[in-house]
Amino acid sequence: MRSKFPMSLHLAISLAWMVIALYLIFLYAPEEMTMGEVQRIFYIHFSLAMTALFGYFFVFIGSIGYLWRRSRAADDFAVATAEVGFVYCCGVLVTGPLWAKPVWGIWWTWDARLTSTFILWLLYIAYLMLRAYVTSPGRIESLAAVVGTLGFITSIVDYMAIRWWRTQHPQPVIGGGEGSGLEPSMWLTTFVTWGAFLCLYFYLVRLRTGIARGRRAVSLARQQLAA
Repeated sequence: MRSKFPMSLHLAISLAWMVIALYLIFLYAPEEMTMGEVQRIFYIHFSLAMTALFGYFFVFIGSIGYLWRRSRAADDFAVATAEVGFVYCCGVLVTGPLWAKPVWGIWWTWDARLTSTFILWLLYIAYLMLRAYVTSPGRIESLAAVVGTLGFITSIVDYMAIRWWRTQHPQPVIGGGEGSGLEPSMWLTTFVTWGAFLCLYFYLVRLRTGIARGRRAVSLARQQLAA
């Protein structure tokens, strides 16, 4: 079922929310004592990472919806969330090294969290390549659902990696146990920024699913004309 919430209003809210988030990141949140100004990348990095992980959950939901009811709308949703999730995952792999270099002295290390995130990125690529090059109707959706489910399982491992293994990546700030957490204004900045990225994410997903419906309508019209 299509949302009645206007796309233009959704975009306006996303952009306004993003401006507020940027204000909080660079002007409101205090400077972190140990890492200094470079820590401000955390708010963007965290928001991109969490949304990319949720992206695989949405791919999984859309895939199950297609396999259960053969719903084209569910399949469109799965593809759209994968495409937007891939963009967000690319953002994670860009902002992470930008943060790591000044703090760790290296751009990249193959610790548990970074490696599992890289695998997630590869699975996003595999999913999108599968959708692009397999043309058999019915088969492509089923194969993509398998890759999407594998990605969802991997996303759980990725989220838990810094809880299961003590490696280079910092310990979690949410539910990380004693000594974890943030100063209240940092918490506010974190969740406002994450909300802004989620709002933009769903706008892009709606935009992409609309394009998919339009392409299918054009294809159907061409078939009817040809007949």
